[in-house]
Amino acid sequence: MSGFIIGLTGGVASGKSEVTRRFEALGIVVADADIAAREVVAPGQPALAAIARQFGPGVLQPDGSLDRRQLREQVFADPDARRALEAITHPAIRAVLEARCRAAPGPYAIAAIPLLAEAGGRAGYPWVDRILVVDAPEDLQHARLMRRDGVDAALATRMLAAQATRQARLAIADDVLRNDGPADLLDAAVAALHRRYLDLAAAA
Repeated sequence: MSGFIIGLTGGVASGKSEVTRRFEALGIVVADADIAAREVVAPGQPALAAIARQFGPGVLQPDGSLDRRQLREQVFADPDARRALEAITHPAIRAVLEARCRAAPGPYAIAAIPLLAEAGGRAGYPWVDRILVVDAPEDLQHARLMRRDGVDAALATRMLAAQATRQARLAIADDVLRNDGPADLLDAAVAALHRRYLDLAAAA
């Protein structure tokens, strides 16, 4: 049982996955919000039934699974619809993440939450003991996005603009891991944070 939980976040293409892989290699359990988000809308889950009641049976495929494209079309241009969807899914995602972290073996666990700043930081996730922000300069994020996703510069700019600002993420950080250098520097930074978190978990 992990009694100490780190919330890990960062902007798109900041290198969150590279960081979480390194923590996992050190034996730390990482509960991923993106995975939890898919699980809570699986057939048979209460959140999926609530979505169908809110948005109509047209958001379900013939096999009963969520028609993501149809739902995306409903909520994309309608802020009220998006908020209604988030009111259904976010509590379920938080519950899955917390349960997974609490059940993890080891002295601490990590909840990887890409939209942690957008969800209110620690106010949205009061069970998180510490927040780690993976940070990279916006021009580097922009270049990585174009390379990783094969998008043009204009779309990459829009994708960055759709998220919380870099300043907003840094404002909620207890720890900042700057990811703008070679892999061996990232290894060393994660190792140093791991040692710090072991000490903090032991003292908690």
